[in-house]
Amino acid sequence: MFQTMGGNPRNFNKLDLYSLPSPCFVIDKKALQDNLEILYELKEDTNVKILLALKAFSTFSLAPLISNYLDGCCSSGLYETRLAKKYFKGEISTFSPAYKTDEFNEIAQKSNHIIFNSLNQMNDFYDVAKKFNNEIGIRINPLYSEVVNEKYSAASLNSRLGIHLEDLKNIDYKKLSGIHFHTLCEQNFKPLENTWNHIRKTIIPLSKELKWINLGGGHHITRKDYQINKLKKFLKQISYETSSQIYIEPGEAVVLDAGILVGEIIDYFKPNNKFSSEMAITDISATSHIPDVIEAPYRPALLNEPKTGHRVQLGGPSCLAGDNIGVYNFNLPPKIGQRIALLDQAHYTMVKTNFFNGVRMPSIAIWDSRTNDLNIIKEFSYEDFENKLS
Repeated sequence: MFQTMGGNPRNFNKLDLYSLPSPCFVIDKKALQDNLEILYELKEDTNVKILLALKAFSTFSLAPLISNYLDGCCSSGLYETRLAKKYFKGEISTFSPAYKTDEFNEIAQKSNHIIFNSLNQMNDFYDVAKKFNNEIGIRINPLYSEVVNEKYSAASLNSRLGIHLEDLKNIDYKKLSGIHFHTLCEQNFKPLENTWNHIRKTIIPLSKELKWINLGGGHHITRKDYQINKLKKFLKQISYETSSQIYIEPGEAVVLDAGILVGEIIDYFKPNNKFSSEMAITDISATSHIPDVIEAPYRPALLNEPKTGHRVQLGGPSCLAGDNIGVYNFNLPPKIGQRIALLDQAHYTMVKTNFFNGVRMPSIAIWDSRTNDLNIIKEFSYEDFENKLS
């Protein structure tokens, strides 16, 4: 099973897990600010503009802090665009694989950049977008990616995302302000450089017509081993070569290792079979709270997991047979009521939670590891479950 590149506990060992409702997402304000300071320094050193990818993290309670460091947001459609306009400061860049006619007017009114996924949509909606003074972009598929998991590669031959490079010749460049591509997933600098080298000969001649080039997301800039000095040199170089404003759209990098998901052991047993694992049922559900565990699949890191010990399969409370989080080591057999915490659970978790099986939704808390201040900003009830249905 795939292990994500996150999993640094940072200061979460200091947090009293029993002081929280369970289950509960917890964001450490200091860890978030540390990430933002790295990104801000990158902006200052390179003149790149950095947009928060709302598809990864949309916790608007932290919008004032994020807006102090970044240049705005990128959204994927009407609701994210509304959220960005209401709570965040700065630019709004909207990309969707396809826009709906009855939503596009409002999207265009609230956005600064509209990025199209196809020539059809660009032709259909261009006049409306320009009516609201949007800068127009097109997403390209470089047909090059180093993403290991094919499911997360946006640059395969049959990807539905972006036009192929050779189709750029069919565009009236006078209508175009920028181009966008996104080929990375939890990756270091080198795959970005390799992608650029793959498309450079096509883009450089075109760039004299462009105002900006958007390099998308997937850059793990705030990870300790990220080659940030090489990234800085690269961004300065392509900015000079293209005379374009460069944008990046990190999601994970903004909140990498800044959040955990706290849960509780609600049952523990050992099947009477020497080949079976010890089992623990938690109030954390993979399918309802962290669906990428099943979709990717991947194994989240566990706070304070020893290298050896009792091997215990952690599973969720839903009736889905595959609602398994992973197998973990415990020093002692888990006890009912014992608290656990999964690491690196800020991105692609809260935005993907669901009420499958009526499983209780995790609360959301903001914690500051510098002061130990803890604020429960959201709790979900039965009424939230009922109101989602009809």
